[in-house]
Amino acid sequence: MPRRSWGGILTPGPRGTKSGCSGNRVESENLPTRHRVSAVSEPAAVGLIAQQGAQQTQELSVCCLLQNHLDGLRLTLNPAQRFQKVKGFGGAISDSAALNILALSPEAKSNLIKSYFSEEGIEYNLVRVPMASCDFSVRLYTYADWPGDFQLKNFSLTEEDTKLKIPILQQAQAVAPRPLSLYGSPWTSPVWMKTNGAMTGRGSLKGKPGGRYHKTWANYFIRFLDEYAKHNLTFWAVTAGNEPTAGDIILYPFQCLGFSPEHQRDFIAQDLGPALANSSHQGIDLIMLDDQRVMLPYWAEVVLKDPVAAGYINGIGIHWYLDFLAPADMTLSMTHQLFPKYYLLSTEASTGSYFWEPRVVLGDWNRGNKYSHSILSNLNNYVTGWTDWNLALDMQGGPNWVNVYVDSPVIVDSANDLFYKQPMFYHMGHFSSQRTSLEYSAFLRPDGAAVVVVLNRSPKEVAFGLSDPDVGYIKAVAPADSIQTYLWKRPEGGQERPSHSPQSQGRRRWPRGSRQH
Repeated sequence: MPRRSWGGILTPGPRGTKSGCSGNRVESENLPTRHRVSAVSEPAAVGLIAQQGAQQTQELSVCCLLQNHLDGLRLTLNPAQRFQKVKGFGGAISDSAALNILALSPEAKSNLIKSYFSEEGIEYNLVRVPMASCDFSVRLYTYADWPGDFQLKNFSLTEEDTKLKIPILQQAQAVAPRPLSLYGSPWTSPVWMKTNGAMTGRGSLKGKPGGRYHKTWANYFIRFLDEYAKHNLTFWAVTAGNEPTAGDIILYPFQCLGFSPEHQRDFIAQDLGPALANSSHQGIDLIMLDDQRVMLPYWAEVVLKDPVAAGYINGIGIHWYLDFLAPADMTLSMTHQLFPKYYLLSTEASTGSYFWEPRVVLGDWNRGNKYSHSILSNLNNYVTGWTDWNLALDMQGGPNWVNVYVDSPVIVDSANDLFYKQPMFYHMGHFSSQRTSLEYSAFLRPDGAAVVVVLNRSPKEVAFGLSDPDVGYIKAVAPADSIQTYLWKRPEGGQERPSHSPQSQGRRRWPRGSRQH
């Protein structure tokens, strides 16, 4: 079996610590060339991109599909049954992420951006953009802090946009092989619009939906989109607001704006939906919730059973922080069954966020495992994409004006002009006891290639077979604590039948699950 190494996960870090691959060695860490694996003659070639736990290497291997019988655990693709279209994967360009990226030298900065967005990198295509400040900012601000400015005459972007986020987004788009899908999320309205007169703590918009405060807040979204458009940045979507339940918590420590599901429903129906529909951005998607999935399906039932609000909404955004309280089948799948016309999108996740966890842990393979487990669990329950939180943070996990630090797939050591690619980064790249368990999901790419991602979080290897009824099958092994991606070209005219799902156009995911062995 020919084998080609394409970079290491871990390298010795400063003073002997373990860390991800550093940015000044990025040329040895490029991903394999796209479409390297294709159907040739019988037996067909299958490509394997594999990673194992701490201090192991990533490898690209090529093997052959077999025609003989395969015993034991077998994963069989069923191309006749399709599920949701996959939108993509990505992260957020917070103020803090931008500050860290721009703290690097031009060469290192370019390497970091290419690592995320180029064909030589992991090809992120989703980018979440906070609308003004959030907890991962160094100061509190909005775009309309002048009291009583209902016409938004003093609305303006800040230097955090014009000198930090916008230049990075432009560079990312320049190296990306396809248009980026940007989506904006506001954390809070200006304080003069809020019931508590503060960006933090318990507070919501003054007045009622349909009133001037709600109309002004809806127009704030339009002005944001207008101003970014002047910099040739077009948005795919906006969310109705980051974590609306946070604004109902007394003494909440950072920016928030409270909405109940009924309040969000009426705001969308009477204010935000019409404002978007009547603007030059009428084709933009609107994503509701943008909060913990434990709120589902109740939140969706309240909002989407109103035909006016539902007519303006395209998707439902979810965060991962309370997933341990909310089984995916009872929340995500149930919501999909109730409202199949609306896509589910994971809009935020980060490790090191719980109070009992260390913030930044360089080279922690388990944190990468958590990412892949979440992604596979989400994809296997009708979620169409997965968005990480900050693209890059410093060695402390910031900056963060409230000192609430977290980990990130890329950690920047600006003092030494280095950035470290964590295992989380490489896990993201695989998507863009005795009783072991494999988690897996399968996809069909637009070019006709099949992709299967297999995650083994157990301490023992698992032998299995991978079968495609139109091509053949292979014997495979998932090493302990590993993630693998298998890809191969399928013959034209293979088994294919349209799904009954309303989202059955484009890149598809095939049947899913977690197989016990």
